[in-house]
Amino acid sequence: MGKQLNAGSGTGGSFGATQQACPTFGFSGGSICTRGLGGGFTRANAGCGEGILLANNEKATMQNLNDRLASYLDKVRLLEGENTDLECKIREWYAKVGPSCEPRDYSCFHKEIDDLQNQILCAAMEANKIVLNIDNNRMTADDFRVKYETECSLRQNVDADLCNLRPILDQLASCKTDLQLQFEALTEEMCCLKTNHEEEMSCLRKQATGNVSVEVNACPGPDLRKILEDLRCQYETLMERNRKETEQWYACKVEEVNLEVITSSQEIESNNKQVTELRRQLQALQINVQAQLNMKENLESSLAETECHYNKYLAELQSQISCVEQRLAEIRAEMECQNQEYKTLLDVKCRLEQEIQTYHCLLEGGQQDIVYADYRQTRA
Repeated sequence: MGKQLNAGSGTGGSFGATQQACPTFGFSGGSICTRGLGGGFTRANAGCGEGILLANNEKATMQNLNDRLASYLDKVRLLEGENTDLECKIREWYAKVGPSCEPRDYSCFHKEIDDLQNQILCAAMEANKIVLNIDNNRMTADDFRVKYETECSLRQNVDADLCNLRPILDQLASCKTDLQLQFEALTEEMCCLKTNHEEEMSCLRKQATGNVSVEVNACPGPDLRKILEDLRCQYETLMERNRKETEQWYACKVEEVNLEVITSSQEIESNNKQVTELRRQLQALQINVQAQLNMKENLESSLAETECHYNKYLAELQSQISCVEQRLAEIRAEMECQNQEYKTLLDVKCRLEQEIQTYHCLLEGGQQDIVYADYRQTRA
């Protein structure tokens, strides 16, 4: 199609007339003008000169049109080649990363995300259990605190009872001292009475053993020994009875006080043991609560770090997906532009082919006109 097309020439028969046809056309119009460029030997010189000038102008115009057509066709072929290369590149790119290829397998990431979500749920459940255990331990500690306060109040009551019993014990000790003093005084009095009695008896014996014998006819006097013996027996009986009663009362009081002291000591010891046990349990519970709080803080920090890490990872994946989508959008836009250019070039190509077809038709019509003109000249 890029060949240059020249007008055909014809020669008259016996007259030797020469005719040349030079069709002129435009790409938008397609009009043709056929003129006789030569005559027989009977034509004038002016007519021959005008025909030669017109023939030269038409040849130059036709040559220019042929050059333009050839350049357009070369450009069309070049653009078709570039379009083919771009289509090949686009097919290769689609074969690598386009939707025609197999989608990427994100199942491993989904599994990891599910595992992390399960771990987060487990950590949340563990945190709730820890909070529940902390509340239970706090309630238990409150119960132990109430028991401890109750035991403290009981101990204070026992201490108050002991304080109230101490004056009684002091009174009993003072009574014991008084009784001992009375016993000692009575013992000394009895010794004095014995001494006096012995002295009186010795005096009476001395008097009875004297040389003077006096006989008195009188009634017998009272028996002093017997009276003293009776008094001594009465005093001894009274003293023994008082001593026994005092000892019994003192023993009873001491036994009661000892029992109360033993009971109070046992209660105090049991209360001390309970207080020690409660303190130990309270300390263990405080240590456990502190450990649970530390574990909770560690789990919360680990959970925050894990969430931050996977949020960053998801952000990176989102950025990569956004970049790929942006590239796909750019490629689609570029493909649309190339497709539009390709359509434009196809339209230009079709128009050029139509003009070339019109050009061929016009050339064929011009040749027929030239042949008809030669035939008319021959007949003339």
